[in-house]
This record gives sequence, C-alpha cells and structure tokens, in this order.
Amino acid sequence: MRRPFAFGTRAGLAGLAAATAALAGCDIPEPGGDGGDGTATGQPTRTVTRTEPAPQLPPEPQPAGVVDACPYLPTADAERANGQGVSEVRTSAEKPHPTCFFYRPDGEVQLTTQVFTGEPDVATGIVNRAAPIDTSNPTEQPAGWSGGYLSGDDGAVYAVSKQGTAVVVTTNQSQSVKARTVATDVIATLGL
Repeated sequence: MRRPFAFGTRAGLAGLAAATAALAGCDIPEPGGDGGDGTATGQPTRTVTRTEPAPQLPPEPQPAGVVDACPYLPTADAERANGQGVSEVRTSAEKPHPTCFFYRPDGEVQLTTQVFTGEPDVATGIVNRAAPIDTSNPTEQPAGWSGGYLSGDDGAVYAVSKQGTAVVVTTNQSQSVKARTVATDVIATLGL
C-alpha cells in the first residue's frame, strides 16, 4: 500500500523539490487556454532536450616532411607488420606524437599511425571518426582499450582509445589484423 505524500518529511520535501524542478522548464498554458483576457494565446507548448555538444576534433593529420624514421614505429616493424617494403616515411606536425605516413615504392601511402593525447571525449571522437560505432566491429584489444575496426578491398582501419589517448592505424591491406598488430606495437613502444 502506498503511503500518502507528507510535506513534513524529508522524502516529502525532496519529492516536492524534484517536482518543482521538473516543472520549472516547462511551458504551461494559462488556465482556460487564454491569455487572461478571454483571447487564445496561440503559444504552442514544446519540449526541449539539451545534449552535450560534440567535441571539437582536430583536422585529419597531413604529411609535412620526409624523415629518417617514425619516432615510435621503426620502419622494419612497419614493413614486417604490413608485408610491404617502405620507400619513404613522412610525419605530420602534431606534437608530442606526430602521425607517421609510410609509403610504398610507387609513392602511395601504405600505412599510417596516428597517436592523440588530450581530452578523453576528443580521443573517443577521433576513434569514432576513423571507425564509426554504427558501421565498425567493436574491439577491446589491447586490454583496457576500446574502439572499432573496419576492413574492405581498399584497406583496413583499427582505432582504439583509453582515457585521453587515441591510436588509429590505417593500412592498404584488407586484413585488419595487420592494423591491429601495428596499433599494439605503437601502444607498447610508447608505454601508453
């Protein structure tokens, strides 16, 4: 049996406060549906839902200049994991971890590695941009990381985040396991 609502109790006061707060943002028409002078107000009621704004994501990384090697993924490891020779390595201008672009002998990019450190919602947004939740396969590898992967004829992507860090690897190979191997190597090398 339900107890009657009592204003003198803490529960009653808390209930009254919650009800008042819930009604505070509502548009409630005047009794009788008019503006107080007998004419219709014509003001429709509406419900407003407030959501958090999407995080401002940094632009997609772009290669800036040719370097001897990626600072966190040796060229030999990139060749081994992706199964192709590397003719050139370029990096972006981001700090502290630039994005690394590994090129094939024909001048096409075969592998990219992006590492972001910053706000957790931005890290998650970068992962979702690379491997959208609605279309990618979920992953939680390595342990403590989460994200998604996609693969197809044009290549594969493996993107994971943990707190404020995101690691995104793209490859021209259709097997996502190659991108996952590189992501795991990068995370281990940087101690993330």
